[in-house]
Amino acid sequence: MSEPIASVSAGIGSAGRGRPSAPRFRAFTARDLDTLAKRAGLSAMDQLALRAVAAVLPFRTNSYVVDELIDWSRPLADPVFRLTFPQPGMLSAPDLARMTRLVAGQAPSAEVRRAANAVRAGLNPHPAGQLDLNGATLDGRPVPGVQHKYAETALVFPRQGQTCHAYCTYCFRWPQFVGQPELRIATDDADDALAYVRAHPEITSVLLTGGDPLVMTAEVLRRYIEPLLEIDSVQSVRVGTRALTFWPYRFVTDPDADALLRLFAKVVQRGRHLAVVVHLTHPQELRPEIARTALRRILDTGAVVRCQGPVVRGINDDPAVWAELWNTVTRLGAVPYYQFVERDTGPRDYFAVPLVRAYEIFRDAYAQVSGLARTVRGPVMSTTAGKVCVDGAADIAGTRVLVLHLVQARVPDLVGRPFFAAYDPTAIWLTDLRPAFGAEEFLPGLPTA
Repeated sequence: MSEPIASVSAGIGSAGRGRPSAPRFRAFTARDLDTLAKRAGLSAMDQLALRAVAAVLPFRTNSYVVDELIDWSRPLADPVFRLTFPQPGMLSAPDLARMTRLVAGQAPSAEVRRAANAVRAGLNPHPAGQLDLNGATLDGRPVPGVQHKYAETALVFPRQGQTCHAYCTYCFRWPQFVGQPELRIATDDADDALAYVRAHPEITSVLLTGGDPLVMTAEVLRRYIEPLLEIDSVQSVRVGTRALTFWPYRFVTDPDADALLRLFAKVVQRGRHLAVVVHLTHPQELRPEIARTALRRILDTGAVVRCQGPVVRGINDDPAVWAELWNTVTRLGAVPYYQFVERDTGPRDYFAVPLVRAYEIFRDAYAQVSGLARTVRGPVMSTTAGKVCVDGAADIAGTRVLVLHLVQARVPDLVGRPFFAAYDPTAIWLTDLRPAFGAEEFLPGLPTA
């Protein structure tokens, strides 16, 4: 017999005795960039370039990331600095020059905003048909803040969760954070989102995403999660978060940390699978003891922690980094989940790794971990058609090809079916590839574009 919720809740509360004192969350935004850039030893010109990039792409970090995760003796080589601070190469040379002139000349904010919006429009803000193909409708009307790409899974974007404790420089959700309402996916109406899930019994898994739902209070999160437990067709609840490594105090010393964990425990006790899907990019993020304490507290609720992240040039494009990351999370009780390819949006060209190289990184790291860590899938592209995994290169009938398959698809019949692309060591996305052997399409129903 499973342990009663009250007992689990009591255990969560008692685990707090002797915990670290609660620090105060302090966010740093673009207005703090000069001070932080000086700490990094950047020149005045480099500081200006960072401000120019931050006028287009979002910047936000916090005192924990700055004080605990970054090595300030070598910031430009530090993976977490590169992960969280803007880099000049994130904009094209013409766009960087234009934004630098405006920022240096202290142009009116409206003029800077217009220029920034123009640059953003060219950065493919909503890849893979997110707005056109994934939007949900109920009784003929749109349901804002709900995405339904795969039959089994619905994504819900609570308005209160459309920020993060800190932003990743390569985040494909960057349009959520730039202050353009027309780019944001969000809902103010939990009831509307829940009505959509009830009306679609094929949905067995609901992912709360953002931004980061764990910037919300436990009480607000409860309004989205508890009603899901009354829908028989919902078998699993997922919460996508960066909080484990960008603000681990969320699970340990925040005022409602225990309430949050009791909510997690309730999901499990009600017979649902709770997946806390943690975004991780580098093992450095898990070295502080507070992050490991936070992870233990999440696992104590019965939740499963699944870890995913993209392979990113200049941050983790090294098999040794991935092997350490997968070995570390496995040892700590979490599950390696996905290694993604940097998505075709935002500063993708700056961070992208060619697909062939991404596969080599995955393969060489995969060879260094035990079977327990080989739950990870990758490298995976989240394309319009679905999640496409690169399985490597092969020689077939004297022709060099890339072998791929879909691990998830908008059209379910495509899942698991291998297909072949002409070998191209420079390709960074599915649209850069062409079907092998002179074929007109990869698979029937799988577009090349």
